[in-house]
Amino acid sequence: MASHSSPSTGHSSVDTITVGLVQMRCGPEPDANLEKAIERIRQGATDGAQIICLPELFRSPYFCQRQDPSLFDLAEPIPGLSTDRLGQVARETGTVIVASLFERRAAGVYHNTAAVIDADGRLLGIYRKMHIPDDPLYYEKYYFTPADLGFRAFDTRFGKIGVLVCWDQWYPEAARLTALQGAQIIFYPTAIGWHPREKAEFGAAQHQAWELIQRSHGLANGVYVAAVNRVGHEVPKIEDRGSRIEDHSHGDQSSKLDPPSSILDPRSSKALSPSPPLPFSPSSLGDGLEFWGASFVSDPFGGLLKRADHQAEENLIVTCDLKRLEEIRRHWPFLRDRRIDAYGDITRRMID
Repeated sequence: MASHSSPSTGHSSVDTITVGLVQMRCGPEPDANLEKAIERIRQGATDGAQIICLPELFRSPYFCQRQDPSLFDLAEPIPGLSTDRLGQVARETGTVIVASLFERRAAGVYHNTAAVIDADGRLLGIYRKMHIPDDPLYYEKYYFTPADLGFRAFDTRFGKIGVLVCWDQWYPEAARLTALQGAQIIFYPTAIGWHPREKAEFGAAQHQAWELIQRSHGLANGVYVAAVNRVGHEVPKIEDRGSRIEDHSHGDQSSKLDPPSSILDPRSSKALSPSPPLPFSPSSLGDGLEFWGASFVSDPFGGLLKRADHQAEENLIVTCDLKRLEEIRRHWPFLRDRRIDAYGDITRRMID
């Protein structure tokens, strides 16, 4: 698949970029979720964020836990209502907004799409999710058509960014092709969590693998990585054929998400649990997903700069120093030493 960069917007040279990650709980009403996101964007802008990223499919609960044709009604065109509304907010706040949406491209053709809106309110471009999972509670192949735009970088007012979506975060090829187009920061809007029955045994290893693979992309490519996840325990209502998903993490303190002890204490042996099932076993269906939050930003050497809570809604505000990016790339010139003449077989499924 060919890779493409968006046209330059002529941003001025800057030494820092401040990013804002909106970690939020997503309720059953799309309009209410949109308004909550806008409120959080405004707060992030007030706190100094220049580029603000929302979590994956933020306008609804994570509906891919079930296969239900009625849920295609959640999709919307791009440009459309959400991008128009967010474009207005971007213009008013002077921020770049990355918004993950369920795109209706045509009847029967839908995508998991991230819209990039520049600080003047213009829709700068879109990225359609390239890697589509199909696992218990993640039935995305039912809903999303594989992308046909390739990997992209967007030249925003504040700097050049790449956007990849959730399952893309496990693939080094995606990060590499995005970084090669000049991205200084790669954003990963995400919806990922624990299954309640498996969290105690495998939860720490699953979370650590998720963070580790993304931080490694930052190191391998000399870029900042910003991953934003949702929070909350979402359980599909079976009698509603999946058309409603309840959030079991509100109000009742007994349903609060308690991270595995090994996440709170990395010295715990559970952090080294071997071969955890990814993402979840069929026997654990019906309990929904406990989204683990933990949105984070890492630097171009893979170092963790800041991580959000596992349970709480919050805005994560982090300043990325581009001089640090320059320094790392000078002393660890991985891109310089690539043997591009020797990688032809990477396009094969297996070498056998």
